[in-house]
Amino acid sequence: MKTKLTFILLFSLIISVYSQDSNPDVKKWTLQECVDYAIEHNITVKQNEYDITLAEVDRKDAVGNFLPSININGSHSWLGGLTTDITTGILRNQTAQTTSASISSGVMIYNGLQNINRLRRANLSILANRYQLNKIKDDISLNVINAYLQVLFNKEAVNVAQPQLDISVEQLRQTNQLVEAGTIPKGDLLDIQATLANDEQDLIIAKNNVRLSLLSLAQLLQLENYHLFDTTESEISSLPLVNLTNYSAEDIYKKALENRNEIKVAKTNIQIAENDIKIAKGAAHPTLSGFYNWNSRYSNLNRIIGSEININNPIRIIGQVGATGQSVIADNFIPITGSPDSFFNQFDRNRGSSFGLSLRIPVFNGFKVSNEVKRAKIFYEKQKYQLNQEELVLERTIHSVYIDALGALKVYEAAQKSVEAQNESFRYAQERFNVGVLNSFDFSQIKTRLVKSQSNFLRAKYDFIFKVKLLEFYYGIPIVIE
Repeated sequence: MKTKLTFILLFSLIISVYSQDSNPDVKKWTLQECVDYAIEHNITVKQNEYDITLAEVDRKDAVGNFLPSININGSHSWLGGLTTDITTGILRNQTAQTTSASISSGVMIYNGLQNINRLRRANLSILANRYQLNKIKDDISLNVINAYLQVLFNKEAVNVAQPQLDISVEQLRQTNQLVEAGTIPKGDLLDIQATLANDEQDLIIAKNNVRLSLLSLAQLLQLENYHLFDTTESEISSLPLVNLTNYSAEDIYKKALENRNEIKVAKTNIQIAENDIKIAKGAAHPTLSGFYNWNSRYSNLNRIIGSEININNPIRIIGQVGATGQSVIADNFIPITGSPDSFFNQFDRNRGSSFGLSLRIPVFNGFKVSNEVKRAKIFYEKQKYQLNQEELVLERTIHSVYIDALGALKVYEAAQKSVEAQNESFRYAQERFNVGVLNSFDFSQIKTRLVKSQSNFLRAKYDFIFKVKLLEFYYGIPIVIE
């Protein structure tokens, strides 16, 4: 009765677990889908995409520096008190309104090649931001690949635990028959029941690890419905066909110097620093610019339409003859004013324009130019050291990963031999156990060693796969999990 109850509880548990895993609403994701989704929805990626957009705006500013500027100005004024009559040019107490408008344009002809260097800097800044974005995408891809491999590892661990449970169930059935027939003692049945309980626990733990790794991957992808998330049922049945002896760490490092984005960012930043030095030095050069101005005005003051002799003072003295001292007189005319001319007539009559060149030669500006040049040179030297630092980190990382991969290969080969030997040992022990030559305790020990060797084999296998994929990643080979 106790044995039947154990069977019922065991199979009900397994059925409940598989019923959760077989939910038809669960979407199974491939590795490429996971990587693409993580990159598309990552916040850091979106922020750096805006950095590229801002760099493109800066480039438009740099292009605009080559274009002439055009400005339209206008004003309307109310004048009161002693002001100049714009019609007669005489100071008088008056109240008037004036409207003026002008168009001005200017273009930089030469400014020490600063505009050209600013445009080059803007283009390099866009390139650097794109390299930086690609680096972020690479880091995200590696994190997703590592998490995805962890899911596959845990799923294969379930595939290892499940057959062991099936074997224990079959052993329990056979042992129960032998105990009932009086062939073996009941203690062997208790040993098998204990082994079955352990195998049941191992299977539950393995399945729970699958769920935890799926949850970790779903959180990395920032999925909300993580309970409907799963990976495709793909297994890595064989290791990557990569012969590490064909690639030295130095070869991989040289290749990485050509394609790694962090190196490209550092090199581009050096070029940006070189342009900053040129821009700073350009401020010490003379600047030559051209300009053109057009203006006109309107006034509501009365206009002069003619003249007449002042009857109160018809003549005026305009000078004297030097030899005789005789006064020179002339008729004294006074202007005749009329209503203001129309707005458009005044604007047409009062228009004027000017154009020319403007030259500015810097002589002394409080050491600003020289200090900017010094700052630019310091920044340039810092960027050179940054490149050296990135190269050293990359070289150290590649050598470390390469050594780890060689070690992981040896561990994998040893684990493979161990699991083959344990499989053969278990097969022989199972035959002996089935005929009653081997007791349940010794058989359980052999089975435990098999399970341990299988677990070690899986761990060594996925550890080697990840390290090889990491080397391929540094070498510039796209990472593909089949």
